[in-house]
Order: sequence, then C-alpha cells, then structure tokens
Amino acid sequence: MALAFLNGLRKLGTGVTLPDSARRLSFLSGGTDGSDGPTDAAGAVASAQVLADALAQGLDLDAYLANNDSYHFLAKCGGLLLTGPTNTNVCDIQVLIIE
Repeated sequence: MALAFLNGLRKLGTGVTLPDSARRLSFLSGGTDGSDGPTDAAGAVASAQVLADALAQGLDLDAYLANNDSYHFLAKCGGLLLTGPTNTNVCDIQVLIIE
C-alpha cells in the first residue's frame, strides 16, 4: 500500500519535481500482530521525502511494485516502520496526513 501511494505521488510530478500539494502528504500503513511475522517491519511511512530519497538512489519503483517487494525498496530509502516486538495485536491502520 505504501509503494502504491509513492507511485501515485510520483505520477503527480514531473521527474523528481513534485507539486507543493503532493509534498504536504504523508501516508502511514501499519499493522502488527506483536511479532510482525517474517520481517522486522510493522509497516511503512510514505512521503515526498521517501520518494525523493528513492529517486535519488535510482530505485526502480515499478520493478519493486511488480515484484511486490515493498520491504527492500522502503529499507533503502528510510520508509520502514520498525517498532520491535510489541507483543500486542493492534491489527492494521492506515493514516493519511495532510499538512
């Protein structure tokens, strides 16, 4: 979900330039069962800054989307939400912040 949001942000801009309205958006997609299964991530934060970091590194967002590999994409550009074990099942939450 976070990668799809970043893809949407990318489509709002031209190259690496985003309109001011897109820079005001941040998206959190989180979910934890207390131990977070096979990875150490409980979700991700997607924002214009995360997208800018990814583009600066030359990451191919389309390729990561096609491979359903949000973990490695977001790990490279600082978007992972790493909480450590919470031992609490808080299910899933998505939050869109408009500044």
